[in-house]
Amino acid sequence: MSAGAPRGAGGESRGRGSGGLRASLAGLTTRGRSFLAAGVAAALCAYVLGQGELLRVGLLLAVLPLICVLALHRTRHRVTGSRRLTPMRVPAGSEARVRLRMENVSRLPTGLLMLQDRVPYVLGPRPRFVLDRVEPGGRREVSYRVRSDLRGRYPLGPLQLRLTDPFGLVELTRSFSAYDTLTVIPRTEALVPVRLTGETSGYGDGGRRSLALAGDDDVIPRTYRRGDDLRRVHWRSTARYGELMVRREEQPQRSKATVLLDTRGVAFEGAGPDSAFEWAVSGAASTLVHLLEQGFSARLLTDSGTSVPGSGGSGGFEKYGASSGGQESAEAAGLMMDTLAVVGHSDGAGLTRAYDAVRSGGGHGGGGFSGAGGDGLLIAFFGDLDDVQAEVAAKMRGRCGAAVAFVLDSALWARRPSRVEERVGRLRDAGWTALAVPPGVAFGELWRRAGNAPLGTGTSGGWG
Repeated sequence: MSAGAPRGAGGESRGRGSGGLRASLAGLTTRGRSFLAAGVAAALCAYVLGQGELLRVGLLLAVLPLICVLALHRTRHRVTGSRRLTPMRVPAGSEARVRLRMENVSRLPTGLLMLQDRVPYVLGPRPRFVLDRVEPGGRREVSYRVRSDLRGRYPLGPLQLRLTDPFGLVELTRSFSAYDTLTVIPRTEALVPVRLTGETSGYGDGGRRSLALAGDDDVIPRTYRRGDDLRRVHWRSTARYGELMVRREEQPQRSKATVLLDTRGVAFEGAGPDSAFEWAVSGAASTLVHLLEQGFSARLLTDSGTSVPGSGGSGGFEKYGASSGGQESAEAAGLMMDTLAVVGHSDGAGLTRAYDAVRSGGGHGGGGFSGAGGDGLLIAFFGDLDDVQAEVAAKMRGRCGAAVAFVLDSALWARRPSRVEERVGRLRDAGWTALAVPPGVAFGELWRRAGNAPLGTGTSGGWG
């Protein structure tokens, strides 16, 4: 029988075991095969010796395993199983609970059942449960926990059920067809709101301005209409226009931000949860979550030029730029976290594509995106930068309202002599607020140091 897989709010999936009669015969245990062999041998001896009573004994021994096979073959089609995964997306190092439910929908009780769910090794040992006799219409529920320190997408299933008869002659293992997927996203840190100072074009004579990671509603006056609350009268506009004006509170145009993640394989050394690359991925995830919580329209950009979100006519900015806590903001966060859960090293050797995407405001994901150009915020996580790539990164500063760079140098992380200060200094000269990231430093601390830093400054000193 084929299996369906409807899903509920907690990630529920259902299925039914399947297999033919031949597969059921293959489930005979050593005891069952011995009974069958002994029964056939007794029947042959009875035929040769002409012993009727021995023939009846032989037939009983041979038929009993076959009866158990038929009974178990019918019973297994009437056992259903479901899995509920809560939640379906967890940060690395956190646990998710998996609930398994078995239901006997037949009119006959089951024998001893062993329930087993297949999980990747990284999530822990394979869970196994032994269930006693399940009455007709009865249900049994069990649960287990999974946890991974490594981000990624991990399949759960198929659920396997091992059925046995009361005599132990037959043992059938059947798999349900439904799968679930656990998404392990990078660890994130709660960041404090800061003001990132930068230069911008188009405001006065190019003076400095600050991009606060927060915003207030704009107050736009309009003509008074009957029924308007008099407390909303805007007296300054009333005196200016000579007629009664009231405040019209509209949603402001949200600030736009780009988080650039350098994924070049040549830019990072090492692997594992404590590597520089994983630090950069976690930092990018923390930044994106913080920006969305503060009402920014944010996107994730990689060195390959790929942008997430990447649909819509504006690169996903307007579609996903919802206010804090909005459904669209949660959807945008989910898209970017799912991307960061599986992001790996790219084969690229340079940052040219990322520079083109920042300069043009677009990405390979499609659609224009004006967040990094103009007056948007650019936050970058770079790996190793040689002279050429440092020059390309410096040019990304462009007309951004503010630009902050976190540079993870492999030599610094390996505690070898490093030229990271020279690279960071090149970024500062171009107007970046640049900080070198030594190993073992929490991102939240570096984020606070980046906040309110004078234009084109930053430091890696004092971290040990």
